[in-house]
Amino acid sequence: MSNPTGTFYCKLDAKGRLMLPADFRAELGDQVEEDFILRPGLHGAYLELYTISDWNRRKEILMKVNPFDRHRLDIVRKYLDGVRRVKLDANGRLQIPKDLLERSGMTKDIVIDSIFANMEIWDRAAYYERVNAITPDELSDSMQTIFSGEQFGI
Repeated sequence: MSNPTGTFYCKLDAKGRLMLPADFRAELGDQVEEDFILRPGLHGAYLELYTISDWNRRKEILMKVNPFDRHRLDIVRKYLDGVRRVKLDANGRLQIPKDLLERSGMTKDIVIDSIFANMEIWDRAAYYERVNAITPDELSDSMQTIFSGEQFGI
């Protein structure tokens, strides 16, 4: 699966519906007709959005956890806490359940960012606070580490 590429801006209405931008929906292609999975963000106050096929790959891995290993099973329970299956309505809106809105702290202005394996839905102010917490030097150093050993160009 190829998630949309980039950062997308949209608005959340008073009923908790998120109108997904047309270019975002276009990049999803036929997947807009399928269900999606929403879950609380693993690393903060945002939501993770998965296509059903991407979520099913994660589910297969999680199903391998030994049911007799109490600690790991508790970790899986915690990870699955708040997970919801959602679908776009006929107008291209995603209804975000009220409890997930509260957990994520989202207001009206929203950012959807594609993070390769999934997409993230953020309150715009929180998103830019997180992104701007990384300095240009930190970004450069980290990217150098991530791509060390890779061959580029000639």
